[in-house]
Amino acid sequence: MNSKQEAKGRIEKLKKLINHHRYLYHVLDKPEISDAALDSLKHELQKLEEKFPEFITSDSPTQRVGGKSLRGFLKVRHQTAMLSLEDVFDDKEFDDWILRIKKLLRISNFTELFGELKFDGLAISLLYKNGVLIRGATRGNGVIGEDITQNIRTIEAIPLRLEFHRSALRPRLLESLATGEIEVRGEAIMTRRVFEKINSEQEKKGGQIYANPRNLTAGSLRQLDPKIPASRKIDFHAYGLITDLGQKRHSEEHEILKALGFKTDAFSKICRSAKEVFDFRKKIIAGRLKLKYDIDGLVFSVNDNSLFRKLGVVGKAPRGSVAFKFAPKEATTKIEKIIIQVGRTGILTPVAVLEPVSVGGVTISRATLHNEDEIKRLGLKIGDTVIVGRAGDVIPDVKRVLKELRTGREKIFKMPKTCPVCKKPVRYEKTGALLRCLNYQCPMRRKEYFKHFASKRAFDIEGLGPKNIQLLLNKGLIQTPADIFDLKEGDLLPLERFAEKSAKNLVLAIQTKRKTSLARFIIGLSILHVGEETAEDLAKRFGSIDKIKIASREELETISNIGKVVAESVYKWFRDPYNQKVLNQLLSRVKIEKPGALVSKKLQGKNFVITGVLGTMIRDEAKSRIKELGGRASESVTGKTDYLVAGEEPGLKLEKAKKLGVKIINEKEFLELLK
Repeated sequence: MNSKQEAKGRIEKLKKLINHHRYLYHVLDKPEISDAALDSLKHELQKLEEKFPEFITSDSPTQRVGGKSLRGFLKVRHQTAMLSLEDVFDDKEFDDWILRIKKLLRISNFTELFGELKFDGLAISLLYKNGVLIRGATRGNGVIGEDITQNIRTIEAIPLRLEFHRSALRPRLLESLATGEIEVRGEAIMTRRVFEKINSEQEKKGGQIYANPRNLTAGSLRQLDPKIPASRKIDFHAYGLITDLGQKRHSEEHEILKALGFKTDAFSKICRSAKEVFDFRKKIIAGRLKLKYDIDGLVFSVNDNSLFRKLGVVGKAPRGSVAFKFAPKEATTKIEKIIIQVGRTGILTPVAVLEPVSVGGVTISRATLHNEDEIKRLGLKIGDTVIVGRAGDVIPDVKRVLKELRTGREKIFKMPKTCPVCKKPVRYEKTGALLRCLNYQCPMRRKEYFKHFASKRAFDIEGLGPKNIQLLLNKGLIQTPADIFDLKEGDLLPLERFAEKSAKNLVLAIQTKRKTSLARFIIGLSILHVGEETAEDLAKRFGSIDKIKIASREELETISNIGKVVAESVYKWFRDPYNQKVLNQLLSRVKIEKPGALVSKKLQGKNFVITGVLGTMIRDEAKSRIKELGGRASESVTGKTDYLVAGEEPGLKLEKAKKLGVKIINEKEFLELLK
């Protein structure tokens, strides 16, 4: 192409075509050409601009990445303050906000609200003059931000030039686009997939592992070298139009922003009642895992802009908007004291007694500290202010100690040298750094042992709960699990908690459990380190309790999911004289059934882990269905896990599954597999 005029015309056409396909890809998510074809168009444009540099403009797609590294970021003053939002966490707090709005506006009816996702990213202000991007800035303190225009240009989802993508537009919009300034606000965000890929690459080369997509996005856009944010595929969703283009409602702003070439929230919704708000929130929470991005709540704003302005601002937050946040999975509180719990196998577990605090929508007052090593690792003292976390099915635990808030009155905690219940000496177990009470007659240990024996995972005896167990122990009616099967109605009737019917029902429930599976029988024995999965593995490998009794350490270790620690624990349990006595008594009263045939082999060889809450069944039912179809239900995510079933409010297992590349399915997909 020799003529400058021809080159100029070709450059303009290429820019227009590339911007058109950018809009189709990044805004509408409906690409019409392949990435390779789009790259080819960009390559041609770049070559032409290299040959004719006088035709390079700031809005050219080639200028997204370019320029030298900056020495620092200039400060810029926002023409209109970038305000923060008031947070509410539950229905009552939201209702209180609605009541305040009604009172301030002197209205009795519910005012129309516009709801949208609250993306967990970095708030950005974009300024366009004559339709061309001239500045991109961070929120900063709301009044003063940082000019990061050079990095903003690297985000493909942000148009460098505003163009109309609809035929019928307001004349005022046309005029502003051609001659005036337009300010747009939105959120720079990163997909989970991109975030995980970057962390995976960092891990391979021994680099820094980033905490979450939001931090990585913010850190990337504050890099002085624009090539860094360009390599990280940052996305952008517009949510606010600051310039008055005649929009009467906030929902109209979204329409205009999309017409100008911005991606907006596809889930946004006008809500005309509190019920619509709560239904919308429930729907988003249920489908939250399917979203490409992290969100930490929903934003609801008075949709009528005149009413919104009338409500004004209090502090740094507009009265007309609120962030309806999801239940926090972490919170800060104080440790009032540390107590010791004695478990069914004699393990002493330190538990922090907390000032009550709401975490994940549930008020908690206790958190596990696991063992002495964990207390040392945290550097924890009684009286400390701590961060506690709870995610789905995970027991609340202490994440971090805020040592900066210490007063000097905090006290060091030391694990006891004797059992706090029976006062007998305790032994340090190297395998797991655990302290253990060895007294089989320890009252707390016996109570927990019987609770476990009667639980759903073991013998599943209906009606034999903690209170009835304690009563039977106090009256001396049970000493070992075998005694449970000798109970008669006459033994129970004199007791204060029993009438004729309840006594009859409990005895009947006990008698129906005289037959059980080998796996449930093993679980009921309370062998240290042996849970559901290990019990299933032992049952499958040996087929009978007699064979397990005589198995050597080496034979036990040959089972794929059993290591030296578990093998040693099983081996020692069956050679302990007291345990042998308990076992023989139990075998004289209970019959172990032979394993039944599988309902189907549909899930043969597939390993499942469940996290969060399922809506259609309890977790034990889900595990039973998996096993009936030949699958394996595990508690922990490993490289051998085939599926992670994620219910509502999933736990830390979800993050581990993502890191390991495990296939994640929701409850609906899980039910399809079970058909």
